[in-house]
Order: sequence, then structure tokens, then C-alpha cells
Amino acid sequence: MQAARARKDVTPTVAVVGGGISGLAAAWELSSYKPKPRVVLLEADRRLGGKIRSGTIAGHQVDLGPDAFVARREEATSLCRELGIDDELVSPGALGAFVWARGRLRPLPGSLAVGVPTRLGDLARSGILGPAGVLRASLDLLGPLGPRWPACSPDVALGSEGPGFVSASSDDCAVGEIVGSRLGGQVVRRLADPLIGGIHAGPVSTMSAGAVFPSLLHARNRPGGLMRALRNPEPDERVRPTPAPVFLAPRSGMERIVEALAEKLGERDVDLRTNVEVMNVEDAGGRWTLGLRGATVDADGLVLAVPASRCADLVNGSLPELSKLLAPIEYSSVALATMAFDESTLRLLDGTGFLVPAEQGAILTACTWMTSKWPHLRRPGEVLIRTSCGRFGDDRFSRLSDDHLVQRMVDELRPVLGLQNGPTDVNLTRWNEAFPQYRVGHPRLVQAIEHLCREGSAPVSLAGAAYHGVGIPACIGSGRRAASAVMERLRNDQALL
Repeated sequence: MQAARARKDVTPTVAVVGGGISGLAAAWELSSYKPKPRVVLLEADRRLGGKIRSGTIAGHQVDLGPDAFVARREEATSLCRELGIDDELVSPGALGAFVWARGRLRPLPGSLAVGVPTRLGDLARSGILGPAGVLRASLDLLGPLGPRWPACSPDVALGSEGPGFVSASSDDCAVGEIVGSRLGGQVVRRLADPLIGGIHAGPVSTMSAGAVFPSLLHARNRPGGLMRALRNPEPDERVRPTPAPVFLAPRSGMERIVEALAEKLGERDVDLRTNVEVMNVEDAGGRWTLGLRGATVDADGLVLAVPASRCADLVNGSLPELSKLLAPIEYSSVALATMAFDESTLRLLDGTGFLVPAEQGAILTACTWMTSKWPHLRRPGEVLIRTSCGRFGDDRFSRLSDDHLVQRMVDELRPVLGLQNGPTDVNLTRWNEAFPQYRVGHPRLVQAIEHLCREGSAPVSLAGAAYHGVGIPACIGSGRRAASAVMERLRNDQALL
């Protein structure tokens, strides 16, 4: 207490570990406070931005990680506005996408709630389901008058990939369990899994509805059927209509956000240190001591914006119970290949690309037609395509060399796009442990993690994709909330002195 009293009038130091978008957002939020704390950001890599990274292919600068953010969430657009780069944002130049089903590309139904159909007619006309699948989905229209489907209907369980479905808990349930019990296994395998599962690179058979699609969790218990419930959500679940586009990105690429953040943080005297690995963190009597290689950093507050597994290692000595909660969070790895082709050697349909369900057995999970999606990348006679592979439980790509992996993806594209020749240029990026897996019960796990953070003797908060969402806006929001939690704790602690 005497040491704390001595520091009452001293500017507090807050350390941020991790220089991805979550850590950068945390540093930005911290630097916005008045009076402003001293902020030190420590990143192990030589560059900032984490998975937001750009590279060059065929003379183009392209994104090697996420290439856009969801516009309807305000965190990313608000940050761009604060950084003064909102006038650089552009939206995709094409709409609509396809799914590889029943032997060819078929358009996704327009009336989807994330990855769940809301109108039977649109679903049937898409051709994604066979006659039996359409009939099975139609039973949902019977609503409460129809049969009460078991928690996991047999056609879902037998047709699913990977581990079996996780049973429902009192307040959570697997996405695949809900969709399959009401709409059938074909909807799970050909829509929910490639769409919802594709966002997280994991199977919906074990994915927490409470974490990734709360409206689905609420809709399962409403009368009238799942499709009708999702088509007419409760007032507090509705997304306000807006003329704004669904996705946005800076014209020069997502790394522009990182560059602007780094520049503005420097102007705010935030100490940005790259190529600095934090080896451990220790609670030193209500403060934190961060062990580096050959040095230490002392801080009054701490934001950990690193993957959950890394975070578990860092806090194991000081907060072992927190470490135990973090350690089981698993991650999936993916690979992205951006390829340039001669336009005359392939065929593209209108839209942004297509998804590949796991039931196809392909190594590909998705393909984006980059020069259709982003018109500013277009050049006469040239097409840019980005392919992805890897999902939790399927790491076949990791056992292939770069050359063999690219060839495998090209071979799988050949019958879909009618490829006649190989790519003229390729940029392959492997992202190890890129997507945290939200298992059933994830919201409760996060609540327990955040409770332990609040109960510690030294102010600490966690940020990143492992907790409240994997998208760019979710990560930005996570970083800013973590920073606010630490600052609130510091102010409360000072008020008690």
C-alpha cells in the first residue's frame, strides 16, 4: 500500500503485449485517455499488424490475410474515421457467391441469415440440395405442429465430418445441432458448414451457437419453425437497415489501417517496440514485471493481445487458474494462395467467388475472384484468384510443400473454372494457428476468464480473436474494451488510496 500511495501522482504505465490489430486498438484506446498513461506496446515479430499483411503478385499489392471487414459493425469504420482514412474505404465491385454442390457451382440463396436459409423457395431454386434435402428442410415449416426433432437427428450425425456433435448445454448448443435438427443434414453440410464454419475454419458440429450466432440460439425455441424465426427476428436481434455496403476495405489494402495506426500512435508518444519477445509476466505486488530477453519492463496495467495458448504460457506463473482456462482453446491453421492467370485460360461467373463444402473431400475451402471483387485490381487480360485451404481437423495442406500445395489447388480449380494453363505468378502464405475454435460453452468460458482477470491483484485484461469474435471489427472492439477495463481498474485503485 505504501508503494501504491507513492505512485498516486505518477503517470501510470500500461504495457500491451501483441502488435496485431487487437493490441494496436488497445494502444489507441489507451492513448485517448486524459490524463494519458504511458503506453508501451511489445511485439515479437519484426512488423506490426499480425495477420493483416500485404504482399506483391504480378505487380499488384494484395492482402495476404483478411481483405475486408464487415461494415455493419461500427468498430472498424469508427477507427478508420478516427484515423482520418475513412475516405479511402471502398466496397466490393461484385455481389453474390456460389457453393460447389451436386457437381457444379450453384448460387447461394439470397435469403440467408449468416449461413442458414430463411425461405424454402429460394433454397429449393438454388439447386444446392437434392430432392430429399429440400423435403427434409420443408418439414421445418410445420413448426410446433410438426415432430419434435431430437437434439441430433441421424442424418446429420452420419453425414458430418470430423468429431460427433456436441450435446446442447442449458444455455448453449452447437450450430450444426440446431440447424440439422430443424433443417436436415444437407443444409448443415452444404450451407452452414462452409459459410459459418468457413468463417472460423472449423466444423459447425462442435461450434458454439451462443458465441458465433446468438440469434440462431434464440430462434430454436421460437414457434413457427427456424426459418420463419430467423426471417422475423425479435426486435432486439434485428440489424437496422442501412444503405452502406456489407464489406469495406482501404483501396490500398488492409495494411493501410495498420500503417495509419502506427503513425498516429507515434504522434501520441506511444512506445512501439517490434522484434521484442515477452518471455513471462509476473505480478510484483500489484504491478507487472515483464521479462524480455536481457531486460524487463515494469507496468501498472497490462493488456495481453496474443493467442490464448501464448497467453496461457505467459500468465502460468502468476495466474495459474487463468492459464488453465486459456490453455484448452484450440486453433486451426490455414493457407492462402493468390494466383495470377491469363484471362483467356479460364471462365469466371458473376460474383465474388465460391465455397467448397468439406463433403467434397477437396483440399480447397474457398476461392475468391479478386479482380471481380476489387475492380481497382483489374488489368486487361489478367485475372487474380485467391484460394484457401485448411480447417480444424483437416491439416492435409500442412504436409505438402509449397509447390505441391499450389499444384493441388490448381488441379482442384481446373474442372470448376475450366483452367487450361497454370498461374503466371503465385504468392502463398501459411497462417499457423490462425483461427480459435469456439466450442459449445465458449461464452461461459470467456465469462470465467474475464472474471479471473478482474479478481487479480494487478490490473490485466485480454484481447484478441479468442474471446468475442474473429473478425477485424470484433478484434478492434476487443482491444478497446480491454484497454478500458485496465484504465477503469487503475482509476478505481487510485481512488481507494
